Amino acid sequence: MTFSKATRAHDVQTLKQTEFDLLIIGGGITGAGVAIQAAAAGMKTALIDMQDFGGGTSSRSTRLVHGGIRYLKTFDVEVVSETVKERAVVQHIAPHMTTPDPMILPIYDEPGTTFSMFSVKIAMDLYDRLAGVPETPNLMKYANYTLTKEEVLKREPQLNPDHLVGAGVYLDYQNNDSRLVLENIKRAHDEGGIMMSRMKAKKVLHDHGEVCGVTVEDVMTGEIFDVKAKLVLNASGPWSDDVRHLDNLGDIADHMRPTKGVHLVVDSSRLNVPQPTYFGSGTNDGRMIFTIPREGKTYFGTTDTDYDGDMTNPQVTQADVDYLLNIINKKYPSAHLTIDDVESSWAGIRPLMAPPTTTPSGIEPDATTGASAAASLTPSSVSRGSSLIVAEDGLITLAGGKLTDYRVMANGAMKKIRQLLRDEYLDTFPEVDSAELKVSGGDFDSNRVEAEMARFVEYGQVHGLPQAEAREIATLFGSNALQIFDAVDDTVAAPNLTQGETAALHYSLENEMTLSAVDYLLRRTYHVLFGSDVDRVKVGVVAEMARVLGWDAIETAKQNAEVDRVLADAQLVDLKAGKQAKAV
Repeated sequence: MTFSKATRAHDVQTLKQTEFDLLIIGGGITGAGVAIQAAAAGMKTALIDMQDFGGGTSSRSTRLVHGGIRYLKTFDVEVVSETVKERAVVQHIAPHMTTPDPMILPIYDEPGTTFSMFSVKIAMDLYDRLAGVPETPNLMKYANYTLTKEEVLKREPQLNPDHLVGAGVYLDYQNNDSRLVLENIKRAHDEGGIMMSRMKAKKVLHDHGEVCGVTVEDVMTGEIFDVKAKLVLNASGPWSDDVRHLDNLGDIADHMRPTKGVHLVVDSSRLNVPQPTYFGSGTNDGRMIFTIPREGKTYFGTTDTDYDGDMTNPQVTQADVDYLLNIINKKYPSAHLTIDDVESSWAGIRPLMAPPTTTPSGIEPDATTGASAAASLTPSSVSRGSSLIVAEDGLITLAGGKLTDYRVMANGAMKKIRQLLRDEYLDTFPEVDSAELKVSGGDFDSNRVEAEMARFVEYGQVHGLPQAEAREIATLFGSNALQIFDAVDDTVAAPNLTQGETAALHYSLENEMTLSAVDYLLRRTYHVLFGSDVDRVKVGVVAEMARVLGWDAIETAKQNAEVDRVLADAQLVDLKAGKQAKAV
């Protein structure tokens, strides 16, 4: 079943004409995780998002599936216990995009350090024990160990040797966050769900005081209409409070404490990090910093500051850049990085739960984990726990959490949803084993990922693609890459694109609800963030999308302008220009 602009009009009519069992507001990883389970259980499921799928927080993470080892220092064992087990589960259900990649954690003897050599070994042992690493045959090779100072510097010679005492090495996973969202959405669509991007919630509807749907606006056409549903789930992340405020019978108190995290990308020739590295900031602020090698680049972050600005387009500021470059240049003193070395960047908003005070009137706390206890906590100290709340009028809000534990959050929400449908409507739905529910593109043996991916790459080469291009397509699309490779023979390369790039773009337009050039260049692929040839690719993508989707000159110019704006933001063009102006 295709999933494209061509099918969107039909899906809009279905939204208008159907009373759904469940309407989800928010197409990030939380909403997508619930949607795949609900649709697979046979529920009439709809999901709406005012932007592209994953257009908010879920495409702006550190791109890791990790348990958060640093939370063990604050004894947030419950959160770590849940998330650390999920790394292997996510790798099983999304094997093409979740890759085991041991993390090195250098230990420095400096003020405010998060771990010592003694405490890091204890933390890593607990981390492995919580994850079941010692008992899992295919994970035993990733059991943690420690390194001496000399061994650390042999592995990472650019690291600052001053006050370095050694390192720990433990298992975590790299991930493609935006595609994880999308592949969940695609599978939910395949299971019969109506998945609708660019559809904005305007008002929560009621019938005799009970939530019964939402008034929505089609962002693409401006049309406003009602969507009816037995249950409505607010899974809008940083916008959770905004959505709750659309409910005039609901709770008006704010429950979220959004914080901003920033990452910067440089070429690996400027900062050579052979494996993911995680260390204390050295600024006595409680932060930990990642440096991650990826696709010939190295990216590093993150900041953690309270945020009250534009949620849809958070910006990297000069203060963010200064903070990260100061830390990186201290930890890697030979790099001498400046803002001019930054090739791309991104800023994202974490949907943290505000510290609880008293239970708001009309709210039934259902399941809250890892909640912090003091409003004075710094952003870095706020728990990454999640919250599931059912308001007095029935609006369900699922908020907080981390990308890694999205499936666990969805499991909890689905338990409550099944209960409500059973109690209020006598509707029964089976419990889905979400740990075995593969996302789209994940239909292959997750115990043999390297062999399976090699098979996909070889298949692409048989169809005439260079090995590197076939590997990139296989990594992005998983088992769906076979459809792209099959189409290559009949695909004419579009101007400024290779035959493989053209076939991949066509697949995405037909099967991934790719509606704008930014959708494709930033979230379906990583051209904006990690691409070395983005200027060529963007020209080809916009022109080919204009041809396929029938854009006129005005729309094509609009798309070009939007791509240029996103690229300028990512490349910090304004900040770099400001620096040059000051120099003059």
